[in-house]
Amino acid sequence: MREYLLTLCVTAAVTYLLTGPVRKFAIAAGAMPEIRARDVHREPTPRLGGIAMFGGLCAGLLVAAHLSNLKSVFELSNEPRALLSGAGLIWLLGVLDDKWGVDALVKLGGQMIAAGVMVLQGLTILWIPVPGVGPVSLTPMQGTLLTVALVVITINAVNFVDGLDGLASGMVCIAAAAFFMYTYRIWFGYGLEAAAPATLFAAVLMGMCLGFLPHNMHPARIFMGDSGSMLIGLVLAAGAISVTGQLDPDALSLFVGSERAAVHATVPVYIPLLLPLTVIAVPVADLLLAIVRRTWNGQSPFAADRGHLHHRLLEIGHSHSRAVLIMYFWSALIAFGTVAYSVHSASVWILLVIVALSAVGLVLLLLPRFTPRAPRWAEAFVPPRYRRRKSVVVAAATGAGAGGTAEGAGIGEQREPVPAGLHGATAIGDRSRFPHTRKISSHR
Repeated sequence: MREYLLTLCVTAAVTYLLTGPVRKFAIAAGAMPEIRARDVHREPTPRLGGIAMFGGLCAGLLVAAHLSNLKSVFELSNEPRALLSGAGLIWLLGVLDDKWGVDALVKLGGQMIAAGVMVLQGLTILWIPVPGVGPVSLTPMQGTLLTVALVVITINAVNFVDGLDGLASGMVCIAAAAFFMYTYRIWFGYGLEAAAPATLFAAVLMGMCLGFLPHNMHPARIFMGDSGSMLIGLVLAAGAISVTGQLDPDALSLFVGSERAAVHATVPVYIPLLLPLTVIAVPVADLLLAIVRRTWNGQSPFAADRGHLHHRLLEIGHSHSRAVLIMYFWSALIAFGTVAYSVHSASVWILLVIVALSAVGLVLLLLPRFTPRAPRWAEAFVPPRYRRRKSVVVAAATGAGAGGTAEGAGIGEQREPVPAGLHGATAIGDRSRFPHTRKISSHR
């Protein structure tokens, strides 16, 4: 565990330290696109944060290659080199897109090429453990197609959810933490060396996200861009493919009793097409809903819009930070709930806890729709948003030479609700709405 913590800390430190210079470089290079209609930030923000994240990835793998307990991962497996090759290609494609813009179909082709490079170097799915049947061997063509599909789906799921400050990096970090717990248990709990690469990938991915998050939290000073979102999506997919298609259930059956029991014991992460759903279920759901919505409206599935889940949270009335925290909550519930169920699938308490937390999440999600109002006698003791709206006098100017104001014209009218701002804020009206404010003096 100490080697993994050291790798994580080095990756996070390098990513954090590189992000500042990368931000200055992005500003100098002009990688600050204008604000689009679907964006929620107020001013142009530099991209290319993926450069710092790729530097952290290289540093983490370099340090791990020289640690005594992790050196065997590089000696016995070619998967780290396969990951680095695919990550380099996808990162370069993302940098070009952040600076000059790349067509959606070209990006899709680049993602497939990066996945194919990893397949050629051995990072592929060899068999599918099916519950009730056992391991099903795949032909090279089937394994290649399934691997490429998983990589492309995961990359685009993370890319689509990258719409709010700190959202994509935080959700992927949560998914990587849950995935690390599971793969670490398989390696050290059962002594299966085949799970070592996936454990290393998860630790490095956590470091990349943690190092970038301080610069990306609201209000963000820099965006990861496609160079970062596609990169972390590929690393997450590589770990999922490694533990799915490389770990033999026959070896695990030595610890759980039988081959069929081994497959059942690992159902939550061993259904290959559903594996990304268990760790990034919210981004994948957002991806599927976006494809259906855009296709139904006659648009390209890659056309940008404001219909993503995080946009809908802002429309409901959540603030920017609260919308991000709600997405964090659901990601953590699904990811860690799946890991807990895979460890003790027969425990009823785990299901009850998951159901209870889901109910809490639904209440928090719909809270802006049901804002409680305090009774008249308690309005002095609660925040203003819980008070009933009072009648106000609206004074309208009649223009030059009209001679006076229309006093009393608005007596008895109810105050109109203030529309929500860019980030769900409502305090966007004129300061004349606060007539009793006074200046704060610095004199004592």
